[in-house]
Amino acid sequence: MPRKSSTLAAAAKPSDEKITINLGCVDLGQIDLLVQEGFYANRTDLIRTAIRNQLASQVDVVRQVVARKQLVLGIQHFSAEELRAVQAAGQVLQIRVLGLAVIAPEVGPELALATIESITLLGALHASPAVKTALAGRIRPP
Repeated sequence: MPRKSSTLAAAAKPSDEKITINLGCVDLGQIDLLVQEGFYANRTDLIRTAIRNQLASQVDVVRQVVARKQLVLGIQHFSAEELRAVQAAGQVLQIRVLGLAVIAPEVGPELALATIESITLLGALHASPAVKTALAGRIRPP
């Protein structure tokens, strides 16, 4: 069976977004203690677990807001083919995503501007730098 190249495997999985947080020395020491005692593999493991647990405890609130604001939950992809179909139909999109919105690399700024009226985003936008620049004025806070 042929192996997937690392490029293909990486492309299939959405990339994580990097964040920076400031922690007090006592909190950091407690994290290091739990890692040292084997409760977690590393600091990142503990922080991700804590975040997931906190999000799980608020799942009902998230669901209510997603429904009320009519957000797509998860990953939403927009290909050049899909955007050309929107353009041919004389329509424009109002993108509303909680998660990751991906505008395909082959989508140029002109097509994006012609078909995307607004983007309301809680999460991340993956698009070419040119498309991000073109749409900057159309990205709205939730």
